[in-house]
Amino acid sequence: MHRAAGWVLRGVRNPPKTRSRSGTARSPPRGLVYGRHGEPPAVVQLKDLEVAKLGGSDVHVKMLAAPINPADINMIQGTWRTRGVFPEEMLLKVPRDIPVLCAATLSVNPCTAFRMLTDFESLAPGDSIIQNAANSGVGQAVIQIAKASGIKTINVVRDRPDLPKLVERLMALGADHVITEEMLRKPEMKDLFKSIPKPRLALNCVGGKSTTEMLRHLQPKGTMVTYGGMAKQPVMVPVSAFIFRDVRLRGFWMTQWRKDHAQDPAGLASMMDSLCQLIRRGQLTAPACTEVPLQDYQAALEAAMKPFISSKQILLL
Repeated sequence: MHRAAGWVLRGVRNPPKTRSRSGTARSPPRGLVYGRHGEPPAVVQLKDLEVAKLGGSDVHVKMLAAPINPADINMIQGTWRTRGVFPEEMLLKVPRDIPVLCAATLSVNPCTAFRMLTDFESLAPGDSIIQNAANSGVGQAVIQIAKASGIKTINVVRDRPDLPKLVERLMALGADHVITEEMLRKPEMKDLFKSIPKPRLALNCVGGKSTTEMLRHLQPKGTMVTYGGMAKQPVMVPVSAFIFRDVRLRGFWMTQWRKDHAQDPAGLASMMDSLCQLIRRGQLTAPACTEVPLQDYQAALEAAMKPFISSKQILLL
């Protein structure tokens, strides 16, 4: 059985009594579960659940509220399958000459990178952008698409044991500068901007201190676009950034862009064509990938959840 995530919860150290003060038995815990994939109204059922006995450090949690997120719906509907039947209008053809790993990773990360580089600032050759999580799938696509357009990139990554190897790989993709989050806070950043203009666009996938420090280097009237929150910390912006530099904060979600442009198939086709042309010219490659046979899915899932993993797990169906 599977349960959708995204709970707002309350924890208590002692298990609730089985009876209320009035003496009437409390209803057993219940949950929405599904045993097969399909459309949620058809496969999700409300059932009584068993609650595990408390151990020494366990906390009995009473759930108060839970959102239904798009990701929850997608998981119930089914993912990572070898075959499926879809309405023709939902599909977009991918040219046969596009490598399979590029095709498999095309619809999310490169599209996100393309839209963020296109929709928020009118960037020209010689302009620069700054991004954190630069080793992510989106980050790697940003580097390559920007390079093809003559846009300089300042790429922020977390410090790690294999940092020199990661820097080398991102530079090979076309990165102009690769720095750590710690370097963002150092006075030496001034030297970097002697050879490259301050960025007009910042792309944030982390949040927390990384975002605050990255924002300090943005040009006046520049834009920061947030598309993720890996640090699970809020975006903190000094008041001075608004008053004295008039920076703009925006958000982006590729799923919402598709919904907003559902009546503009030509716009989606044009973007995909631009990306496919970059792939054909060797200017856009798939992110660093680890190819895993479908039957080894458990190893792929475990690897995908490990920290400091720059390789995207690709299930070969």
